Amino acid sequence: MATATARIPVLVTKTEKARIVKMAKAAGLSTGEYMRRAAASFRPSEDDKALEAMIDQMLKATEQAERAIEDALKFVAESNKRITAMESNRKAS
Repeated sequence: MATATARIPVLVTKTEKARIVKMAKAAGLSTGEYMRRAAASFRPSEDDKALEAMIDQMLKATEQAERAIEDALKFVAESNKRITAMESNRKAS
């Protein structure tokens, strides 16, 4: 195994550090080796991938909805102007 020489600073709370150190000791590993193994074995689950896809789709749908709402508000504003003009014409007659 290659000698580890590069550092990756990771900030954790005191509670998290204590838990990680305790788990490393229970596994008979140094904290660094425990963290390396944990990082090497981490694989996002299919649920995470599905959730990310759903979030992307939700963001796209939100953008479309916002555009549709803006279009509808513009249409209503223009309709209100036409109605006001028609009412003014009717009163003037």
